[in-house]
Amino acid sequence: MAVKTITIDMEAYDRLSRLKDGDSFSQVIKKYLPAAGSTAGDLLAALDDVEVSERTVDGIAAVVQERRDHPVREPAW
Repeated sequence: MAVKTITIDMEAYDRLSRLKDGDSFSQVIKKYLPAAGSTAGDLLAALDDVEVSERTVDGIAAVVQERRDHPVREPAW
């Protein structure tokens, strides 16, 4: 595993150190700083660049309606 040395000020070190609770600094950082693309905000940002055609939207709406009307969704009693 490759490692990288970073420099942080004492206040940052103290804050990070208080979160350790037996973990390594790397584990604490990974725990409290989610990976890129793993949050709802990341998803929303990615969707800003997505264009969906009207045909696709209509197709999705049709599938949703089919599932809504499917007899399995309604109790038989």
